[in-house]
Amino acid sequence: MNRELEQAVRNEVERLHDFFVSWFAGELPETSLDAGFVDHLGPDFVLIPPGGIVLSRDDIAEAIRQSYASNPDFRIAIREVRIRQVLDDYLVVTYEEWQRNALQSSPADNGRLATALFRRGPSLEWLHVHETWLPEAVMTAGPYDF
Repeated sequence: MNRELEQAVRNEVERLHDFFVSWFAGELPETSLDAGFVDHLGPDFVLIPPGGIVLSRDDIAEAIRQSYASNPDFRIAIREVRIRQVLDDYLVVTYEEWQRNALQSSPADNGRLATALFRRGPSLEWLHVHETWLPEAVMTAGPYDF
């Protein structure tokens, strides 16, 4: 696998989740939502969180917008980023997203396995994310030292 591409994918996944942490802490200007988040999503972007609700780009953007500065103790650690398939200009990627103090999740300290579809271009464009909970025994064991 191309190391440069692997690093670009890792950087984009971490960048987006760093944005969430800073947004929920209120550390970014409220005007940064589009440039920091929405502009990285394809127009038909879909997020399916562990609960199975299908959220459109507009749905998730509005939910994030309304959550500004709502959780300064929220933290995310990204682990095990892997490119699973490269299909022309598309990438299928998996990663673990570990959350600490997630007020909107139960449990608040949790781990998810995410599968993401990206389109390659001048930058990576998020097209689809589907998350599922990591097994309870794995989530309980952590680690949450981030």
